[in-house]
Amino acid sequence: MNNAEPSPTRPGSTSEPGPMTPPRSRIFLLSHMRAYTSLVGHILGSHPEIDGYYELHRSYLSADDLEAQLAQYAAHDALKPNGRYLFDKLLHNDHALNLALPELADATVLVSLLEPEATLKSTIDLFARKSREDLYATPAGATRYYVDRLAALAELSLGHPGRYRYFDAPLICDDPPRLLAALADWLGLAAPLSESYGTFAMTGVPGAGDSSPAMATGRILRRRPSIPDVALDPALLQQAEAAYRDCRARLIAHAAETVLM
Repeated sequence: MNNAEPSPTRPGSTSEPGPMTPPRSRIFLLSHMRAYTSLVGHILGSHPEIDGYYELHRSYLSADDLEAQLAQYAAHDALKPNGRYLFDKLLHNDHALNLALPELADATVLVSLLEPEATLKSTIDLFARKSREDLYATPAGATRYYVDRLAALAELSLGHPGRYRYFDAPLICDDPPRLLAALADWLGLAAPLSESYGTFAMTGVPGAGDSSPAMATGRILRRRPSIPDVALDPALLQQAEAAYRDCRARLIAHAAETVLM
């Protein structure tokens, strides 16, 4: 696949949305922490037709929420003059998405999962290095988050069959040409998605997404990060593996389209 040139690095200039701002369809990536969502977001957000690349930490329950999303994004990053889409990712159950909103009739919903062992070890390692104690830094807390999040995604698959596309998260490292071609097709993009990406005002900011050195490379490294050496309780891992198998099977069964490992 021929890769497009990445968007240039942009400073943190602002662009308040005004009455002439063209309407944008939404892209929502529903997943969980430590599932390469920052990488996918930056790949999408570097395309000339897509604004948004990081987690805004908000719910979408009304038309007012969609207007607030646009204003929140434009407070840090300039809107592209020819942008067609606005992206956000939802990784937590306390951020809700109302797909029954008429304004979201043309939204593209993407769902992805990463296997439990890599997810749990990466989550525990990340939060254990923070300056304050965090529930996610414990095997029990990380497992509870993962299992609860997957249960919510499985419920979404039953409530909105055919409303979303599913892909296995590791494909962004294992087979990026296949995944990026599928994403570009699902979105009807005029130009292909590139394996290189730009950096933006919120790139690497803690709380907005992945702040690891890998994100600063500006390109897909085509290899999975090494799994941290973290001890897991076998019973907890078994619980997470069962949740993963069940959720992934349901998501695949009810998806409009899939890209699988």
